[in-house]
Amino acid sequence: MVDAHSMHDLLERESALDRDCTTLSRHVLEQLHSFSSDAQDLSAIMTRIALAGKLIARRLSRAGLMEGVLGFTGDTNVQGESVKKMDIYANEVFISVFKQSGLVCRLASEEMEQPYYIPENCPVGRYTLLYDPIDGSSNVDININVGSIFSIRQQEGEDTDGTAQDLLQSGGRSQLAAGYILYGPSTMLVYSIGRGVHAFVLDPSLGEFILADENLKTPEHGPVYSVNEGNFWQWDEPIRDYTRYVHRHEGYTARYGGAMVGDFHRILYQGGVFLYPGTTENPDGKLRLLYESAPLAFLMEQAGGRATTGTQEILDVVPTKLHARTPLFIGSRKDVALVESFLQEGVKRQSMLPSR
Repeated sequence: MVDAHSMHDLLERESALDRDCTTLSRHVLEQLHSFSSDAQDLSAIMTRIALAGKLIARRLSRAGLMEGVLGFTGDTNVQGESVKKMDIYANEVFISVFKQSGLVCRLASEEMEQPYYIPENCPVGRYTLLYDPIDGSSNVDININVGSIFSIRQQEGEDTDGTAQDLLQSGGRSQLAAGYILYGPSTMLVYSIGRGVHAFVLDPSLGEFILADENLKTPEHGPVYSVNEGNFWQWDEPIRDYTRYVHRHEGYTARYGGAMVGDFHRILYQGGVFLYPGTTENPDGKLRLLYESAPLAFLMEQAGGRATTGTQEILDVVPTKLHARTPLFIGSRKDVALVESFLQEGVKRQSMLPSR
């Protein structure tokens, strides 16, 4: 006869085992409550993204021991930025992983001027994958965490001219799924299909991403503010005023790691706000709407937080071009609202100035 204590232990072990068996692909199907062809497609796409993450994580873990992995290529990307060798490798990994999948018709990346088409997939795979292959690539050479960001969209129309105009006709709310892979002490994949935010950890012994945290909720307020204060004198005065405010009030702590995925991940769990405002040199900021801002905004809203340009919710912004940039203020609701209050005060002060 099993006593109550033994039964409790048995149930705990069964619960732990069930958790250990919750792989990414299984979780997606459970989230959709369906085994339809569309659900299986989405699950298969997520599995392929996970494979890309495993390949990139493996490369990063051996980067210092291999030739031709670290450093710059000598080229610049479509944004005019110097390209790291890992940027190119990671971009090619995503292409290779999806080329023979039959799932995705187009791949669009901040490393490519135009989308990469896979014509043999297009009759069946009516999806577009948008991604930033390596976010924070300047961290690679010094072994600090980096990440990959991704977004899945349904392709609309035939796109016979290859301009991907459908991507420029709606905001981030049309995303089917979004997420990121964080390459750190452990490799984590965090995703949402519009039904909460869920985190998985790569178990190297199994080669699988296993469920770690389900239905993540970011706190309404947190202590962290994450911003590159080296740009202080290039910001508009309201952002400088906000920064002075957090300097003068207790309860705030600055954290900025140079890879947005890492900074975002901390705020998702601990609360706070990440800021990337425009500057005098880059009035729209440096973050790409389709590949960085919109996917993370999708996650943050699902976790109960907010993401805004300062004047508009990020998910309502419709891009004017594939590589459109936008300012970004993202995180806990109360902390984003505090930033907005400084921006609104700045607008009010500006309106009161005498016109010339």
